Amino acid sequence: MLKERVAALVAQASDGELTTAEVLAADCALTALGLTSLGHIRLIDAIEDEFGVDIELGGLDTLDGLVGRLSPLVDRPS
Repeated sequence: MLKERVAALVAQASDGELTTAEVLAADCALTALGLTSLGHIRLIDAIEDEFGVDIELGGLDTLDGLVGRLSPLVDRPS
């Protein structure tokens, strides 16, 4: 599922500071969880590599917001 995959990418981008379960359970901004600005850059790179899309995270600092933005990009027909 997309949400779980993105949560795993957030966890990887956090350099071990967050787990996938923590990201999925959180009801706050990724920065409030402890994702740093370097982590955000890593996350953008990971998302672009994983899904083959270009995305900017400006204004998207929650898992649900990020998944909502990604969903139409990755679910569109080729």
